[in-house]
Amino acid sequence: MFEMKLKRRSALLGAAGLLAAMSFAGTAAAITPEEIKAKGKLVVGIQGDNPPWGFVTSGGKQDGFDADMATLFAKELGVQVEFVPLEVNNRIPALTSGRVDVLFATMAMLPDRAKAVQFSKPYNANAIVLIGPKDKSIKTNEDMANMTISVAKGAAQDTQVTKNAPASATIRRYDGDAASIQALVSGQAEALGGNIFYLDRVEKAAPGKFENKLEFQKLYNGACTRLGEKELNAALNTFIDKIKANGELQKIYDKWMKVPVPQFPESIEGIPFAAK
Repeated sequence: MFEMKLKRRSALLGAAGLLAAMSFAGTAAAITPEEIKAKGKLVVGIQGDNPPWGFVTSGGKQDGFDADMATLFAKELGVQVEFVPLEVNNRIPALTSGRVDVLFATMAMLPDRAKAVQFSKPYNANAIVLIGPKDKSIKTNEDMANMTISVAKGAAQDTQVTKNAPASATIRRYDGDAASIQALVSGQAEALGGNIFYLDRVEKAAPGKFENKLEFQKLYNGACTRLGEKELNAALNTFIDKIKANGELQKIYDKWMKVPVPQFPESIEGIPFAAK
């Protein structure tokens, strides 16, 4: 029992250490809005298989909430948008290495991540939840005892399930959201760590069987640039303020989330919205 708890604590500390280390690793040179305009395109890291945030259609088109946000920001800069679909655990490396200019990639605003990347102001609200069978009572963390739970490796749900599940639970980590969802619907896992928008995908794959059980954490999503990129961060914040005020953000919410735009916090502890 002690060994299992130690392994779990080590996993949590290891993930935090990895994110912190990224801020000291080799990072691509800063890019400015003017340089993006000069090259004529904005290269955006986005999730490729996580609707409604980011996904590729059967016709090969990148679509979703974050795709619409990125397209609108590119339009604001007067350039074309180029998407690079990413898995959860390679989003930050793709940005810090210079593979992409910015992340619109379902990036939950977490203090550990803020050590490695610069967040914008929040533009979306989310929550990390546990999804489980309708016929099983799961009302407390203790009810996850002895369960097998699937999560996307390195995602916020991985952190929260690892933190909250009893030591007797088995946590299976998969490369990406789609694989963790498939593990649930195929019976490889009894429950799933995800966000509030996972259930729609689960319902389509296994109608009537699952529901949201526990809420672990309320989150906000922000766009990400590299640390120290003051001008690009400022341009993103100006853009987000603009689309909140002129109704464009509500249009994107109406299309993908079907709910009103929430009230966003003016600050989040440990997460600066403006680059230093």
